Amino acid sequence: MKKTALYLSLSAVLLGSSGAYADVDVKALERRITELEKKLQTSEEEDKQASASSYFEFHAYARAGILADQDFNGAVGTGPYMTPAGQLGAPVGRLGLEDDNYLEIKLERWAVAEDGSWSRFKVMIADSVESNNDWTADDSKLNVREVYAELGNLSSFSGMFDQSSLWAGKRFDRNNYDIHFFDSDVIFLAGAGAGINNVQISKDWKTNVSVYGRDFGTVDDSTMDIENYIVNVNNYFGPHWQLMLSAMKANDHKQEGANLADAGSHVMLAYHTDFEEGFAKVGVIAGQGLGAEAKLIGARGNLTEDAKTVRLFTYGVTRISDSWRIAPAIMAETSQDRFQAGDEYQWATFNLRLANELTKNFEMVYEASYQYMDLDDTIEAASGDFYKFTLAPTFKMNTKAGFFDRPEIRLLASYIDWSDELNGFGVDSDNFALTNFDDGGQFLFGAQMEIWF
Repeated sequence: MKKTALYLSLSAVLLGSSGAYADVDVKALERRITELEKKLQTSEEEDKQASASSYFEFHAYARAGILADQDFNGAVGTGPYMTPAGQLGAPVGRLGLEDDNYLEIKLERWAVAEDGSWSRFKVMIADSVESNNDWTADDSKLNVREVYAELGNLSSFSGMFDQSSLWAGKRFDRNNYDIHFFDSDVIFLAGAGAGINNVQISKDWKTNVSVYGRDFGTVDDSTMDIENYIVNVNNYFGPHWQLMLSAMKANDHKQEGANLADAGSHVMLAYHTDFEEGFAKVGVIAGQGLGAEAKLIGARGNLTEDAKTVRLFTYGVTRISDSWRIAPAIMAETSQDRFQAGDEYQWATFNLRLANELTKNFEMVYEASYQYMDLDDTIEAASGDFYKFTLAPTFKMNTKAGFFDRPEIRLLASYIDWSDELNGFGVDSDNFALTNFDDGGQFLFGAQMEIWF
């Protein structure tokens, strides 16, 4: 605008002067000034558009290392879900058990307009292998896990939608959260769909609404994918309470003479709290039919219409002294009529991780895990216990930064044992392989790096 004023002032001088400018062609000069004004207006519009910034973000998670048993054989099949109950979603403490090399790469492109509205495009690529080789293309499970677009702070939105954002594509629900020490999401809602987030119903009530689609297998031997559609409403009341409700329907899943569920419901009630140097979370999950898979909402199709599941969880982290941190976690579940009428499964896991900060860059990390399980799949039954203890000398940039500061480089030594009654037990149901679970009382040794940003 300053340039425009300058040219207009110049035009006034030229047009109003006699003397040295008396011979100037006034009409030609007016045309030139008009052209200059148009160019200036175009330049100003371009400046406004340039003020809409765009930028890229790069995020990642990775873990990699080696793990061997006491005979220096590869520790194949170990991990937080290595027990018979693990096939039912029951984890144990992950430290010192993971034998895979896993990577997630997340790329995001953001654009912010002059009016404050924004857009985001995200792609997430993941890979997991158990090979220790440098070239693992034949073993790779490379996969695009997320690809979606999101729009937020739109000027057309007002009232309860003033801070809302819209999304569509393939994604993890943004309000998934996990118990890191179990390598387990509390709930995992993911798939292809669309939704709206941050709808402010009232001063203390905010909600997210989404619809996801999931596929799980085929009907008989046909090639028709079974589509399960999940409607999810995730409510937050004040700073502490969360109530998530899900309903799902898979019309193609109904088979004559079969007891497979073609519908289901899922609910989670959770309480979150933060304190000076940590946090705590506690909650209960319940589901029936297709919702009887407590964590992977709507992702399992081999559930009966009478299936019922209840899961409890609690975990947290805090500092107990200037040089010690503690992170307890508990998860327990009971289910019945899950895969066939009359089956019944109960399990509970208790895990405790401790860290002793010895220097700015070195700490000793300890993890003890205990799991009880009582499993009856109507064909065989077993009940017993699993134990694990891990010692992990750990190096990091700043031990005072807490449990979740990364990267870490660790040495690992674990001892695992279990009841003889659990040897060879397996869940003989679709999508669950039989577990060869024998010979307890073993040591594992390894080294691992872990990073996220």
